[in-house]
Amino acid sequence: MDRREFLKKSAMAVAAGTVMASPIGAVVAQDSKNHENKQIHNMKVLLVNGSPRENGNTHLALMEAAKQLEKNGIGSEMLQIGRQAVHGCVACGYCHGKGHCVFDDDLCNRAIDLMAQCDAIIVGSPTYYGQPNGTVLSLIQRMSYAASSVMQNKPAAAVAVCRRGGATAVYQTLLMPFQMQNMPIVTSQYWNIVYGRSEGEAALDTEGLQTMRTMADNMAFLLKRIHADGEPKYPTREAWQPKHFIR
Repeated sequence: MDRREFLKKSAMAVAAGTVMASPIGAVVAQDSKNHENKQIHNMKVLLVNGSPRENGNTHLALMEAAKQLEKNGIGSEMLQIGRQAVHGCVACGYCHGKGHCVFDDDLCNRAIDLMAQCDAIIVGSPTYYGQPNGTVLSLIQRMSYAASSVMQNKPAAAVAVCRRGGATAVYQTLLMPFQMQNMPIVTSQYWNIVYGRSEGEAALDTEGLQTMRTMADNMAFLLKRIHADGEPKYPTREAWQPKHFIR
């Protein structure tokens, strides 16, 4: 075989190798992408509508966040409080070690089960006298006490809806339980507040809706980082060292 023929055959071999390598590489890259998309798709955020009006402005604000989460490849599930009665905590201690509340005739245990299946939570409430709706507050308090283990470390956000004022107090109050459970607080370009009184009026609050979308983008970003390697990665923490001020 002369030099010219050798170079010709070598070039053909390289070309053949390139043609074969390209589809294989593409398949590997596509499989990796599909795996990543599957992981992202499987992530889900629990949305709690703390308004008795199932299609009111709180629902509208949460749905704006849900649509943006979907654009980021993350699902969501809405839990509507509606007009169902919700018990307040009676400090019976039944839930210790059980993970569920003694009252099984309202939404609390269902909310706990949903939270166990979800990777994050967003709770929305209208503003009543500068406070969240008492129903949703009772729900979050009981969830936190009975099933902190399924809430720990998961990103959380609060959304307040109001006619005019008092929303910042609602926003702060809803966040307090999350801050006690090592739950990363998801913020936005402004406090997570949307304005509107009559049903559907919040659609006119263009900045408020943008705040919801930015919050959802931030939550998606955080979730993808936490689950980047498949299994969620959380910080290692010291054991709790409680200190009571009165003995």
